[in-house]
Amino acid sequence: MSAVTIRDIAKASGLSIGTVSRGLRNQAGLSSHTRQIVLDWATQLGYDLSQLRRHRLRRVGFLLHSQHNTLASSPFFSSVLHGAEAVCRREGLTLSFIVAGPTDRVIDQSRVQQLDAYLCAGYFEPEILDSLRRTGKPMVLVDMHRHGIPSVNPDHQHGAFQATSHLLRTGRRQIAVITGSPAHYSLHQRALGYRRALFEAGIQADPDLEVVAAHLGDGDAGVTAAMRQLLQLRKRPDAVVCFNDSAALVAMQHCLGAGLRVPQDIAIVGFDDISAAAHAHPPLSTVRVDKEALGAQGLAMLLQAAPGDAPQEQVMPVTLVVRDSSCID
Repeated sequence: MSAVTIRDIAKASGLSIGTVSRGLRNQAGLSSHTRQIVLDWATQLGYDLSQLRRHRLRRVGFLLHSQHNTLASSPFFSSVLHGAEAVCRREGLTLSFIVAGPTDRVIDQSRVQQLDAYLCAGYFEPEILDSLRRTGKPMVLVDMHRHGIPSVNPDHQHGAFQATSHLLRTGRRQIAVITGSPAHYSLHQRALGYRRALFEAGIQADPDLEVVAAHLGDGDAGVTAAMRQLLQLRKRPDAVVCFNDSAALVAMQHCLGAGLRVPQDIAIVGFDDISAAAHAHPPLSTVRVDKEALGAQGLAMLLQAAPGDAPQEQVMPVTLVVRDSSCID
């Protein structure tokens, strides 16, 4: 029996060959209803969708929200970008870097650059993600999660759980957390990991010890204000878990400037393990994320995806790295 072709699907469905081709390749220009008809007929006739998996992409857009395009965020997302670039070089793809904000016309930019797929790194407003989905082009989220869209994330919650549990094992009990808006999936998950560690240790979470650093894209001011607020508490924290390394380094400098000893008076742990963490004074304890692997895996998911596949949600392991900022010899 010969293999089912696009022409066979077109004849059975009553659609044109061009429409069937666009539907199978998840290209723009079709309604979701028409695309589903194509996929249903393809499945019914036994069309081999795997033949569409490779070499259907030529130009991928690496999208980064403008709020992440800062000195504090760049050590993380530049490494993610490098991981995606390595896969593109190996596969002969072109990677276009686009910084987008809530008022930018992302679709217009992608149309000008003739993008075939999107790799969205970090937080994006739901409206931007919805507009990208409506193009019908493949999309993968990196360091972000939304139901129904393929994504790859470090194990945010377990990482924060490990960091907090480590501080508990060293005898700390007034453990604070500096976090950000819960709209950010990664920050929300890390806050959950912090609370879970306290719960499993039988310690009641204290709302005063959970501080949101405002305006994450506006430099160090939000983190400094959060750390100042914690140090003004009647019962000062003896440890702080920060939402990333950049924030932890700012918090540590503020504590040292206030005359506190790190870690004797206050222990500090970050997240991500950017290069500056190991070179800080004292060196910063953190949760190591393989950032380049995140970008590479996101790109690989774009290459491997085929129409009809259920959206994958991959979680990559993280590792606690203990350094002098949290451990007294």
